[in-house]
Amino acid sequence: MSLILFAFVVRVRDGLPLSASTDFEHNQELQERKQQLRTISKALARFPDRGTVKGHALNIYFMSSEGVSYMTVCHCSLPVAKAFCFLEDLRWGFTACFNSTVVALAARPYPFLEFDSTIQKLKQQYNQSGGPALEVTLTEVQEDLRIHPPQVINLELELTNGAANGHIEQSPGSGQNVRLEPVTPPGILSLVLNIMCASLNIIRGMHLVEYTFQEDYEGLWNVVAFLLAFVCCVFQCHLYLFHSSLKKLKSFTLLSVIVLCNLYLLGMRNMWQLIFHISVASLSTALILTRKLQDRTNDCGV
Repeated sequence: MSLILFAFVVRVRDGLPLSASTDFEHNQELQERKQQLRTISKALARFPDRGTVKGHALNIYFMSSEGVSYMTVCHCSLPVAKAFCFLEDLRWGFTACFNSTVVALAARPYPFLEFDSTIQKLKQQYNQSGGPALEVTLTEVQEDLRIHPPQVINLELELTNGAANGHIEQSPGSGQNVRLEPVTPPGILSLVLNIMCASLNIIRGMHLVEYTFQEDYEGLWNVVAFLLAFVCCVFQCHLYLFHSSLKKLKSFTLLSVIVLCNLYLLGMRNMWQLIFHISVASLSTALILTRKLQDRTNDCGV
């Protein structure tokens, strides 16, 4: 039975996956632990340099050093010292191959996938012999763990407290790791219609500006309504194209403002024009809310 099942190397500052071992086992708990690894990797700045997450049959161990974190999923029967010995060997192997500058400049997930072969050899060594070849290394690690024991982490509690204190973003938009689903044909249609509505609003608004300041100061609020509707249309396009926190609140706020502006302009537009503008805003809102994020940090075949 394999004692070390999976190894994962990530960049601390943003959780960018750098390399991972090839996974040939697919039991349910292993998949859950791998998902927890990704969750931890996105919040490493909140965790200590060494930590443990206990599971039913599988435990997670991680160690961070010089901006890189080395993580592994191991069977619970593997002694903690041997797990951290494995991580220490993994760290030495990785730093021997890649310097800190190369790691800092990495821009895409798994840029050092060729390191997988090194991880596999190291895993095989530990799984077959039960530990490192040099017992002195194990002794040193045991002594270090006795003096500085790794923190046992309650993952659910830690992340919940972090979110409550504003230390971790619960949205998956960590820049490097997620992106929005591709734009759909209805989305393109809504963008075109929204740009049309924005153009109509700004044209009417700018046309009224000159007239208002020359003859009718009472029409100033009509100008404000046109320009506010224009701004909301532009922000609806932005909200559809780019990820944003509080998306639902922002989208409903924009829709409400557009509806109110058009109702205020009832005397300046006929009923069909009002229905058109409100319908376009409603369509855009629906598409904004249904366009989901897709995760980039999939296994990429490892």
